[in-house]
Amino acid sequence: MRFGLIANPIHWRTPDAALFRWLRASAPGLRQLGVHFHIGERTYDAIQDSGLLTGYEADLRRYPRSSHGGLMKIVAEIVGIPGEDRQLDGAIHLLDPTDIASLFPESAALKRQCVIHQKPFVSTVAAARDWVEMERIHAGFAPDPGADDLHDFGRQTVALIAHDAMKGDMAEFVADHFDLLSSFGSRIGTGTTGLRLNELAWSRGWPRDTPWIERFASGPLGGDAQIADRVLERRCQRAIFFEDPHVARQHEADIQLLERAVCTVTDHAACMTALKVARRWAVAAEQRKAVVQA
Repeated sequence: MRFGLIANPIHWRTPDAALFRWLRASAPGLRQLGVHFHIGERTYDAIQDSGLLTGYEADLRRYPRSSHGGLMKIVAEIVGIPGEDRQLDGAIHLLDPTDIASLFPESAALKRQCVIHQKPFVSTVAAARDWVEMERIHAGFAPDPGADDLHDFGRQTVALIAHDAMKGDMAEFVADHFDLLSSFGSRIGTGTTGLRLNELAWSRGWPRDTPWIERFASGPLGGDAQIADRVLERRCQRAIFFEDPHVARQHEADIQLLERAVCTVTDHAACMTALKVARRWAVAAEQRKAVVQA
């Protein structure tokens, strides 16, 4: 498994920065999985200085800093380089919403290409921890008790959002993993998607006098902003947001607002934006729950 890894400076400048919080929690799992990383120069140097991956150097490939094309190379490798064995399985990009570099084209392109190619795009500490635990479960390792907080779904709220072309995929995803999603303390979503999911839940026997999902405004009318507020208040811990990367979106700023809110509370929120990634997460979460409860 090969992943791109890059972190904005705020996430590695101090010993308790986000990059190091993630590595302290997940380094044992990374070693178990043997993940190979293609890493931006300054992120690589920060990891080396920290000593948190000592002995792991053979699995770390140092790329130029973003200003010298390192992030662009990672974007290209998400797509794949013709005739070369250079293709990444996903990317971890710990974003700083206040860093102007997070608005650069290569940052947006990295996420877009991950969505198009149905690969993980991980942008927060919570999501990075959860990704390692999910891959550990798929690899057959026992659940890590250190990740139990991520899977205390009864105390969490999950947002379920889908663009028009993806609403059918969202309905299918919810139908396939209805029990898992019903185990969350609450569910929230934007207008049309929420209506469709409530109708699905009622058809599955959910009490008709009780909404399965709390409906906010539609995305173009501010629903994404309303959910962003819940995220910032730490009242929404997960967002499953099936984006359509092939159409122009008039409310693009609202979409970015939600994504930036997730990154602002990096230890407390995770977001998935591709159907294949969400399915892989759900299957692992179900398997983990079964093992823990056995």
